[in-house]
Amino acid sequence: MQTHNLKRRTANKTSIKVARGGKRGKTAGRGTKGQKARAGRKLRPEMRDTIKKIPKLRGRGKNSNISFYTKPTIVKLEKIETILKGTVVNPTTLKEAGLIRSYKGVMPKVKILLSGMVNGEESAVITKKFSVSDCLVSETAKAAIEKAGGSIQLVEVKPKTQTVKEVKGPSGAKVKKEEETKKGEEK
Repeated sequence: MQTHNLKRRTANKTSIKVARGGKRGKTAGRGTKGQKARAGRKLRPEMRDTIKKIPKLRGRGKNSNISFYTKPTIVKLEKIETILKGTVVNPTTLKEAGLIRSYKGVMPKVKILLSGMVNGEESAVITKKFSVSDCLVSETAKAAIEKAGGSIQLVEVKPKTQTVKEVKGPSGAKVKKEEETKKGEEK
């Protein structure tokens, strides 16, 4: 083995010369003065400060006890008797009478309540007959309406079910497509 012919596997590391000893002059491309010109500089990231100022909102925050569901609009039975002229009570007639408002074109759910009890007796006696439909009614209001000779009809809402149907896709292959149909209208 001839030792004078041996070569290193890796070349010698040469330190990059900057400033007066190297190719870059004077400030070595670091600008002038201050923290940014020094060796080993480490600036605090600006974005970190703004992130730290934003409060932590985990989960639903301080509103965690508020329900996801919209509460029904409450209408007093006494107001219905004084304002409403007809005998049919439903959300559309209540809207026409000005007792409720629609929100973004959607009719809200309505709950009819009796205003309250005084000394264990009903505070107001209903004299008119009402036929209530599509509204939620409290037990006391229901008793007062039936006592006056009225009737209450609740419409059952049928849940939607999903059925799978095979349809030809754009490439000619069969694709499964989900359709929403009502329970009573299945083909």
